[in-house]
Amino acid sequence: MTPDLPLIEKDHACACGEHDAAHPELDARVIPHALRHGAILGALSRVRPGSSMVLVAPHNPLPLLAEIDREENGAIEVTYLAEGPEAWRLLLTRAA
Repeated sequence: MTPDLPLIEKDHACACGEHDAAHPELDARVIPHALRHGAILGALSRVRPGSSMVLVAPHNPLPLLAEIDREENGAIEVTYLAEGPEAWRLLLTRAA
């Protein structure tokens, strides 16, 4: 018998802006390597103009940042919040 797990709805699709008190954070360290870039690009595609997300990476993600720059035509500003050694934290902001 599987125990019931509490489910909490986290996706809010109304686009009212009232539920964005903090920047959403994506910890890429828990995503399998083969899926990592696609998952990050998908999450970043959901960031609205003028908004940001925080990416937590296991290393300095320079190849990913080059890919983001190509895919997003320079529309994403990158600000390093922390630089290793266990994790790099980057604020990714979509231009308004």
